[in-house]
Amino acid sequence: MLRLARLVWTWFLSLLASAFAGAADNRDRFEPRVFHDGEYKLNYRLLKPRPLDPAQKYPLVIFLHGAGERGDDNTKQLVHGMNDFASDEIMAKYPAFIIAPQCPEGQAWGGINRLARVPTPADELTPALAATLNAVDSLRKDFPIDDKRIYITGLSMGGYGTWSALANRPEFFAAAAPICGGGEVSAVSKFKHIPIWAFHGDQDTTVPPDESRAMIAALKAASGNPKYTEYAGVGHNSWAQTYADPALYGWLFAQQKK
Repeated sequence: MLRLARLVWTWFLSLLASAFAGAADNRDRFEPRVFHDGEYKLNYRLLKPRPLDPAQKYPLVIFLHGAGERGDDNTKQLVHGMNDFASDEIMAKYPAFIIAPQCPEGQAWGGINRLARVPTPADELTPALAATLNAVDSLRKDFPIDDKRIYITGLSMGGYGTWSALANRPEFFAAAAPICGGGEVSAVSKFKHIPIWAFHGDQDTTVPPDESRAMIAALKAASGNPKYTEYAGVGHNSWAQTYADPALYGWLFAQQKK
């Protein structure tokens, strides 16, 4: 009986291991690439639609990771959210290009200058974010990307970067989904017309929810029409629920510039 119980337990553990291994393998679908923006080197990963039809135009999503995933290994930026985007279900239902750049150590996407060795004014793109958008411009020349369906999302430091990208290049985006970030409320008039769905946990002590609340309030005051989800009892990790929610993908990929 004991031997049978051990066999059953071993079998159960092997199933769990297989399940987690299968989930982790989704991130292997992202191709490692490098973009040189003059002397600036940007590591990034690229997920392509499968199959890729050259005669069809596809949306593109820019994903900006958090501060903890900075570096030069071109891998850590895939830790959060990207397994969801690369799942069989999402790739089949919403075929798209996903670019996941990696911000180097000592730099930031924008909006939190304390994270960068060299601060960047709020009305300018940081070198990492500027290189990311230039990389997207390069991809638009090489692949069948729909210019009317370029989206941006990011978490924590990437949430700040998302707001910064909207403020500095509003013409670039069809929609945005900033998660647990913040921005300059004085800049919202530049992008009030862009569909935005922001997310935050109400127990976040790393980036207070007031940061998102202030941006949403400013957008509404400027006659914008943003969506906002605040998770009750959730701390800083509000991205897990967000990227696991099918409603986000349905909303995001339905947006298109007119």
